[in-house]
Amino acid sequence: MAIYNKLVKTCLSAEVHHMVCRLGLIELNSPELEHIVTVSGEICWEAITFYLRTSDTEEQDLDYAESVRLLGPVCKTVHVYLLSLNTQQFNNQYGLWLKWTNNTELFVEAFEAIRNSQYTAVPLSLMKLTACLERALGDVFLMVGNECPFLLRDLLASQELAAIFGQNVMNVLRVFLGSPQSLNLRNILWHGFAAPPEIPPMYTSMLLLLTAGLGQKLKDVLACRNLSLLHRPYFKLTQLKELAVFPDINEEAIAAAENIIEQSDFVVEIMQPYWKDALAAYKDQRYADCTILLLPQLEMGLRKFFTIVNNCPNRLLTAESTTLYTTFDEILAKYLDNGVINHLPTALGNPIMEILWDLLNHQEGPRLRDHLSHGEIDLKLFPREMASHLVALAVVLLNHCHRGANGISMESECLKTIMCSTHSYCSRFHPVGKLKQQLRCCLESLQKWGEMPRPTLEQALDRPGSDYSGPTTQTVHQGLMEGLVSALINRLQMVYDEDLDPLHYLLAEEQLHLVAKLLTNRICTLYCPRVVLEVVSLLRKIASQCLTVSQQIMHGVVSRHQQWLSKSLRSRQRQNYLRMLGSIQYLHHIFSLLTLLVTVELLNAQTMKDEASSEYHCYLKFLKSVLQYTENMVTYTSPDKNKWNESWDLTEKMLLKVKKFYNKWYNITVDCAT
Repeated sequence: MAIYNKLVKTCLSAEVHHMVCRLGLIELNSPELEHIVTVSGEICWEAITFYLRTSDTEEQDLDYAESVRLLGPVCKTVHVYLLSLNTQQFNNQYGLWLKWTNNTELFVEAFEAIRNSQYTAVPLSLMKLTACLERALGDVFLMVGNECPFLLRDLLASQELAAIFGQNVMNVLRVFLGSPQSLNLRNILWHGFAAPPEIPPMYTSMLLLLTAGLGQKLKDVLACRNLSLLHRPYFKLTQLKELAVFPDINEEAIAAAENIIEQSDFVVEIMQPYWKDALAAYKDQRYADCTILLLPQLEMGLRKFFTIVNNCPNRLLTAESTTLYTTFDEILAKYLDNGVINHLPTALGNPIMEILWDLLNHQEGPRLRDHLSHGEIDLKLFPREMASHLVALAVVLLNHCHRGANGISMESECLKTIMCSTHSYCSRFHPVGKLKQQLRCCLESLQKWGEMPRPTLEQALDRPGSDYSGPTTQTVHQGLMEGLVSALINRLQMVYDEDLDPLHYLLAEEQLHLVAKLLTNRICTLYCPRVVLEVVSLLRKIASQCLTVSQQIMHGVVSRHQQWLSKSLRSRQRQNYLRMLGSIQYLHHIFSLLTLLVTVELLNAQTMKDEASSEYHCYLKFLKSVLQYTENMVTYTSPDKNKWNESWDLTEKMLLKVKKFYNKWYNITVDCAT
């Protein structure tokens, strides 16, 4: 799908462009270096804070524009100073004072970037530097505070950091990073607004020196207050297998992607260097750099597409200093801020939208941009698989907005596979997707019950004091089970087109086969109503307890069988073990049925609408009773309880309750009081 590609010279509003690109360069009289940095390399904070100005209109708040104008010459002096140092000199002078960040190497790389002629070197380094600085400041905050603010601007404005570093010191940082009215370097870069040459390198130099200066002040504070700085562990990207939807990106795919950057309206022309350098970084196996360069441009490309399909280019394409940015949250939302429907989901299609939500938004997903931009991921260990996934997604979006009538030429087999991979994608990290995964785990666990070792009847009778009743003495009431299976199949037919014969699904094995088949059904997860999410939340809890019961029983049977063979079970333990064996068949049947029940209710959850109705509240009450049963069964089947006879009584009561509920469900006048 091609979109109109109007020439864009900048993605910063006139006011922001003036603030970032010009204002700090107006003043020509730069202070002498010795006023800013001592001979020993210590930062003279008073000389820097001298240039801060407060606003006449807002009491105690900064006049950001005037502060930027006056601090510009200071930044220039610092920049010239750092350019006079080589890497070893910089490391010798400031390495020790950068250790508090827990990533001295990153700041040394940023120092090297300020003299790099590559267009994207400075923006890339600034993104990494601001993320690392935010993480380190959060660690400092937690020395004296409890819950670290999520947003950098709130962190910089916190009383906790002001108490450690001083309010004026924090105000200097706020001029560079803390507000839409400030330079706001972190946000305009991470949200994809700043083109490669738009950020003056002197701001990177200034932030390098300020970070070292913070280290100098922190050293004194730690010694004076007898505090210790602890660093939080990094967030680990453990969802790589779940996220794997695309083929691994190879050289052929990279070459094809390089060719289509200039042919796709998804790319804002002034941002092309980011795209090209991101692919170059992937080829160089710099996977974190590739991802950091690419993520903001995916946001910018989606923002551009968003403005086209919603017909609001002037309001949303540029970064404004007086309004909130249009970020991934707004771009992927169902409605615009004025309540009008967002047309982007329809234009992209559900599969691509679900891929984006999985990668960026769902709480149980990687939330890649959040974790990266807040400095929560170890860049040295960034996984190739995640960068590969992002590059493949970028190719899909480039193709979606390709200027050719039919998109990218599909000569590359890898590109063909990438495009086809999106068609059947279903969310992995939405609560519905997570429930599906839980049900598959239940399915796999229950299917392994047939492999559990157990003694033969002859072996059991051969042991003195072993009254082996066998698994056939406690069987599920046939009529009750037939009724429940029939009720579940009837309920399933409300949302499932294929005709099913309830008699075919009386056996546990057939129920599990049906579950596997039903889980292949596509369920749209975009913008699920709260009523659906509430039901899914209860179903997930039930599925979790079912899996725990299954795993406990399997582990218990294996453990007891080993003790049986070694003749290390006492008389009472032997009796309990045999009761366990006698319970396996009916428990397998029950938990297979429960797994089917949860699956059927998952499919029916999509039809839930009226959360105020008495029927809905009765339904929740029913699910909570099933959850209570599974929680009790976790206790009864635990190694320290082994209440097998009691579990049968509990199960029979639960089955009767389920039967009663399904009988009532089809009655229009549901009586919730009973």
